[in-house]
Amino acid sequence: MGERAPGAEGLRAALSTLDGPLRFLLLSSFLIPLGSFMVLPFMSVFLHERLGMGLGTVGVVLAVASLVQFSGGIVGGALADRIGLRRTMLWALIVRTAGFVGLLLALRWPPLAVGALVLTCCGAALYLPANKAYLVHGVDDERRPAFLSAGNAALNAGMAVGPLVAGPFVLSSPGWLFVAVTALFVLVTAGHARLPAAAGSREPDGRGAGRGLTAGTAVLPFAANALAFYLYFHFQHFLAVYAVERASSAFYSLVLLLCFTLVIVVQPLASGLIRRMPYATALTVGFTGLAAGLAVLAIGTRPALLAGGALITLGDIVLFLKNDLEALRRSSCSDAVVFGRQRLAAGLGACASGVLGGQLYGLGERAGNTGSFWLLAAAQCLLLPPVLLALRDPTARDPHPHDDDEGALRPHDTDGRVPGR
Repeated sequence: MGERAPGAEGLRAALSTLDGPLRFLLLSSFLIPLGSFMVLPFMSVFLHERLGMGLGTVGVVLAVASLVQFSGGIVGGALADRIGLRRTMLWALIVRTAGFVGLLLALRWPPLAVGALVLTCCGAALYLPANKAYLVHGVDDERRPAFLSAGNAALNAGMAVGPLVAGPFVLSSPGWLFVAVTALFVLVTAGHARLPAAAGSREPDGRGAGRGLTAGTAVLPFAANALAFYLYFHFQHFLAVYAVERASSAFYSLVLLLCFTLVIVVQPLASGLIRRMPYATALTVGFTGLAAGLAVLAIGTRPALLAGGALITLGDIVLFLKNDLEALRRSSCSDAVVFGRQRLAAGLGACASGVLGGQLYGLGERAGNTGSFWLLAAAQCLLLPPVLLALRDPTARDPHPHDDDEGALRPHDTDGRVPGR
């Protein structure tokens, strides 16, 4: 019945089944990035101008923090598998709150800022896999895309609003800003302490503890996620330099706001369609959208910046959600472990984009033609994805061996895996 419900009607039908704890979790998915993005987007400015760090040092600190925040998700997933989803979220929030306390104390003792920033990223790495797993625990296949996309929408809404709220205060009154963010995290942590254990779940029994962090990984969704983040972070890392030079910092903020808005509005409405889309088709649509958007950016005008950002975001709306859904479907591991491994893939892709993309952008800048950087990135979107389709997960057992469509819908308990475990 839910599958036949189109667009907004199907989304409302799925989300109407959310109970009180899940509604609180969605609210937290907005409040946590709201608080975090009141601080983190300004850390380069804060560390350089307020604490006096050199830009080279700032770059290294932010690179390490980003790698910890993404790739540490694999540890977060394994921890949730061992001690449970609610307790993992609770400890992650305690760690992250301690990080913001450390940033407040760094106003008196600046060297503490680096450790405090890394601590907040450790908390984020531990929290997100457990958060996503709790949100979809025991949920049937038809509603999972709606729940995941609603969580992503809440996350992006917080990321969009946080910098707007904090921008005027981050340099003029950072102490009060850090106090406010710390207080917000204390309240959210207290709310998580009152959450029940994931409904209908068993306590962790430790059976997967000896399997290793990579056992049971679905190869294709992992590789596709790494490649998608590698290509997307060309946009994330280098658009600021490119756009501010051709327009202004205010216009760059407008492009980001458009991208956040598209994720918030489009992904929940399209979640059912994305679920039903064959995986090969989703990869084709997503990477084609990325290629088109990156190529349009090479034009360099203000309309091109807006159009390119929109096309890139629409491509990623398909890729990021479909890769998560496909990883869940193919893996025999718990949801938290699956989400943690997908975060690891994202971290590897983002790191590779920073290292390789930085060299390529520098070459284009020295040659006086940074537009070529975007064209080269667009070419990679067309040339690299076909390699993914040659990958097959040797551990996956297909209950429908005569179904040649790799993306066709199959029962969620492939490999004997119970929904939500």
